[in-house]
Amino acid sequence: MMITIGSIKKEFENMPAAGWKKLYEKYASDERKGVKNLLEKYKKQEEKLELERQRTEQMKQYEREYEHMGYVCGIDEVGRGPLAGPVVACAVILPKDCQILYINDSKKLSAAKREELYQEIEKEAVGIGIGMASPARIDEINILNATYEAMRMAISKLPVRPQILLNDAVTIPQVEIPQVPIIKGDAKSISIAAASIVAKVTRDRMMAEYDKQMPEYGFASNKGYGAAAHIEALKKYGPSPIHRQSFIGNFI
Repeated sequence: MMITIGSIKKEFENMPAAGWKKLYEKYASDERKGVKNLLEKYKKQEEKLELERQRTEQMKQYEREYEHMGYVCGIDEVGRGPLAGPVVACAVILPKDCQILYINDSKKLSAAKREELYQEIEKEAVGIGIGMASPARIDEINILNATYEAMRMAISKLPVRPQILLNDAVTIPQVEIPQVPIIKGDAKSISIAAASIVAKVTRDRMMAEYDKQMPEYGFASNKGYGAAAHIEALKKYGPSPIHRQSFIGNFI
């Protein structure tokens, strides 16, 4: 009895990509159009997977350059521009043999993909540190200094001390560890990209919680940024406890 195309498909689904070659050979002589289409589909998937592996390896260029120094830590932040909510910084140390695919600048990923990668990074990372500065602190010392403070806090929360920091574009004051500022680092360094993902997911979750307490501002959707509906709500209801007073002068 001839095996069904559905059964062949299940074989592929249950087989790691590394084993697909055996299945190609197994069914190469099957002349059914459905089987040929199925094999072609998985060969294209394999090609895409290989391209992703190459892209990920390219994003390890800075990590490879500095790994001889010891732990390489990527640092990034999210939330410098919003009218409300904290600025959140993250420091991530990935293992040298990190095999997580699809890590990229968090802005280039869907919310669902960021959540998925957050779980993988959390599971695989040597260490993760989170730092943040409240809206009140931002008003007190300005957004740039608050961002630096959040970054220093993130470094201090790491379970191990890194020997080199890869930063997204900035050099953090008052930090003794050697630093390498990389322009658009979240698109060039896998460690910085991982930090951008963890920072983004952490802050987005916080804003979703704030939305439950203050639904009139739409924080779950706008994340505190100056969307038109957010500005209208700000004019109508006035500022909430998490609005940055130094950011909203033009709206109230």
